[in-house]
Amino acid sequence: MVEEFKKFIMRGNVLDMAVGIIIGAAFGKIVTSFVNDVLMPPLGLLLGKVDFSNLFINLSSTPATTLAEAKEAGLPVIAYGSFLNSVVDFLIVAFAIFMLIRQVNKLMPKKEEAPEPHLCPYCKTEIPEEATRCPHCTSELN
Repeated sequence: MVEEFKKFIMRGNVLDMAVGIIIGAAFGKIVTSFVNDVLMPPLGLLLGKVDFSNLFINLSSTPATTLAEAKEAGLPVIAYGSFLNSVVDFLIVAFAIFMLIRQVNKLMPKKEEAPEPHLCPYCKTEIPEEATRCPHCTSELN
C-alpha cells in the first residue's frame, strides 16, 4: 500500500496540482493585500473617507463604533465591508485567471476539427466517402 501511495503521489499531475494550489494560495494573499492595502483606501477616500473594512451593521442594541470593538464585545454584526473587500478580491482573481487562460488558449495550437462524417442516405451509418455501396445496408450510393 505504501508503494502504491508513493506511485500516486509522484505522478506528474498530482505534483502539478499541488504546485498550482500553493502558488494559487500565495497569489490569493497578494491579491487580498492589494485590495485591502492599495485599492480600497483610495476608493474609500474618493467616496468620502470610508474605510470599507470597518463597515458593519450592528444587530444588537449595544452600541459599537468600530467593527473591532463590536467583535471584541462579541456582538452579532453583519460585516458587509469585509464582504465587499472579498467580492473585489474574487473579481480580481477571476479576471487574472481569465487573462491567463486567454493567453494560454492563444499559445496552444488549435485542434483541427474532424470533417463531418459521410452518412448513408438510407440507414444513416457512417461510410467512407469513396464508397459506392453501403457496407451496412448494401444500398447503392450515387
